[in-house]
Amino acid sequence: MTEDVPTGRDRLRELLDAVLDEDNRTLTEMAGDAFSSPWHFSRQVTRGAGESPVALRRRVELERAAWQLHGGRSVTEVAFAAGYESVEGFSRAFSRAYGRSPGHRPAEPGPTTRDGHWLPAPNGVHFHPPTSLWVTGEQGARGGDEVTALLVHHALEDTRALLDLAKGVPADEYRRTRAPGWQVLGWDGPEESLAAVLEHLVRTTEVWLASVEGADHPARGADDPAALLARHDEAAPRWLAFVRDVSRRAAWGDRLVDALCDPPETFVLGSVVAHVLTFGAHRRQLARHWFREAGVPVDAGDPIDWLSRRTS
Repeated sequence: MTEDVPTGRDRLRELLDAVLDEDNRTLTEMAGDAFSSPWHFSRQVTRGAGESPVALRRRVELERAAWQLHGGRSVTEVAFAAGYESVEGFSRAFSRAYGRSPGHRPAEPGPTTRDGHWLPAPNGVHFHPPTSLWVTGEQGARGGDEVTALLVHHALEDTRALLDLAKGVPADEYRRTRAPGWQVLGWDGPEESLAAVLEHLVRTTEVWLASVEGADHPARGADDPAALLARHDEAAPRWLAFVRDVSRRAAWGDRLVDALCDPPETFVLGSVVAHVLTFGAHRRQLARHWFREAGVPVDAGDPIDWLSRRTS
């Protein structure tokens, strides 16, 4: 009798259950959550992921430990958080995996990178801070990246131009309610004024940057035009660098698994960029409409005109 991995089940969700559930420290506990015997559960996950559930969990926990150590956590604290019964056992496992002791600190530590703590994986599943997974996709052929780069670059410069223009709008016009109850996206809340639309335009980039960089959810900053311009100028080059890196690696199919969502959500990087571009374009054109209502002349925001100005 051949035992196949069940169809209709989200394999990625199974991996999440096996890797991230803090209550499941053993194979028996993992299998119990899946209503399966340990042998059958191990066979299913190993065949689907190329790695046993115990090995997968141990590797991802070591990746998390490496990231925590880089952030300044103590070896003892990290060892017990990773489920090891002794610091010595953790140190041996870490040294075998990384070729250095967990207590080793580089003389001049550099910035944390997205994959600096990753170990080799047969399935592309890796720890992504603070409590998420990153699932690398198949490396595809390049194609159409030039258009994507153009759209992203235009969107960032166009946003900056609108924020700069907003500095000349009187405060009462800037904050005037122009569309009561208007929402671009339900979870973002109302965007009834020019101030709200421009703030959401900037914050969207900040929030997605935090996700892909593994940073904490950003606090909301001031929304006056000068403050928004400063926030945009801080985030824009990082967002552009992220998109260029994805393009360079042809990694549009990589997936970010956000374990903070309930239930956990999976985001394909290509769709994240498309999401930001789509709703960013909508908000910029809405802002233009309200600039004109406020009596402020503004251009059409056409990428053709923008590129022509840059290359003339």
